[in-house]
Amino acid sequence: MALRKWFLAVYTYIRFNTSLRQLDVEIDVSYKTIYRRVQRFLRALDAPRLQLEGPIEIDEFYVKAGLKGRERDRESRSRGLSTRGRGTYAEDKLPVFVLADRGSGERHVIPTKAATESRIRLLLADRQQESLTVYTDGFRAYDPLDEDDAFTREYVVHGDGEYADGDVHVNTCESHASLARRWLSPHRGVSKDRLTPYIRAFQLRREVFRKPGKEALKTILETAL
Repeated sequence: MALRKWFLAVYTYIRFNTSLRQLDVEIDVSYKTIYRRVQRFLRALDAPRLQLEGPIEIDEFYVKAGLKGRERDRESRSRGLSTRGRGTYAEDKLPVFVLADRGSGERHVIPTKAATESRIRLLLADRQQESLTVYTDGFRAYDPLDEDDAFTREYVVHGDGEYADGDVHVNTCESHASLARRWLSPHRGVSKDRLTPYIRAFQLRREVFRKPGKEALKTILETAL
């Protein structure tokens, strides 16, 4: 694959969320070649480094994702993975946490295998303040933060029709989650074992979204090197 075509493939994939099938048509390179190169690029993306200033909004959404193709060791999953509500990696419905740092303005999107108290504490561990203000919804996994002096938790209960009380809301997280779902949509189902690289690509896309073309390409390539 020529270097210029590889640059074009990575740039259009990140900048415009172009599907790999569409790239196959646009740059006249086989789907398998594009797939291998893009997957190699995604694996090179680093995990986000959280240095939370606060206050922090934290919320989670769930992605229906099983195993695909050669990864499967069982019969094909039912169409649509139709389980409702929250889920886990084992249930083919992965939690993805969104953290919105109101202090720094940064947004972080992090897939996990389960939405548990220990995972939440790990996500909030890298903070710059001894006591961090955290805004959540009424999900019970956040309840132990109420008893911890390291956190000041305030929350709204969506089940009671409460979505905002002054500064207390998770609307920023929900908006960012909507963008992440839209990012995943063109790829027609992502394997749960490969969801994390796709989410990291989404993070990179948000970073270069408003940058001029050459600057965006430079950032994209530097991020993977």
